[in-house]
Amino acid sequence: MISAAFTGFITGFSLILAIGAQNAFVLRQGLARAHVFWLCLFCAASDALLIAAGVLGFGAMVALFPSLPQIMAYAGAAFLAVYGLQRLIAAWRGDYALQLTGKTKALWPTLATAAAFTWLNPHVYLDTLGLVGAVSTDFHGAALKWAFGSGAVAASFVFFFSLGYGARLLGPVMQSARAWRVLDTGIGLVMWALAIKLIS
Repeated sequence: MISAAFTGFITGFSLILAIGAQNAFVLRQGLARAHVFWLCLFCAASDALLIAAGVLGFGAMVALFPSLPQIMAYAGAAFLAVYGLQRLIAAWRGDYALQLTGKTKALWPTLATAAAFTWLNPHVYLDTLGLVGAVSTDFHGAALKWAFGSGAVAASFVFFFSLGYGARLLGPVMQSARAWRVLDTGIGLVMWALAIKLIS
């Protein structure tokens, strides 16, 4: 049981560790100290649902709907391109009065953006339904599968809450509009690179 849970934790953590659109968004919100708890909870809970589906054997869904990955890729690429453009425009304008005074968007628009980053990202399905689901087949029996899945879910919660709240350590660096411009420029370029990667 412990070995299965540890394998699940390491598998989940290693897959989520790569810098992606969702992680960049959580990092930005963490730096702004905006709705961090609910955002991290939403991202981790979404991962938990997908991991559970993967472990339960629904990874074959993609095999049943061969066109699904392509549809998700184009939808995700379009969203990333638009969000990346928004961040680059924000960096170009340099108006960060709200961020510097601690004022941010409302909770629901923030969670809606997080939902798009999560559910419109084909790589999320590949990682959770595909890879985590595939590794879980090494463990036989409901107890071992439950332990493996729990470990993978725990990795998501640890990662997102560490990223969201750990971003506050960079707070002193983000006390100027210039620092926010650099951050948004970087995020915008990352979003565009990910969008290109999705459709290439």
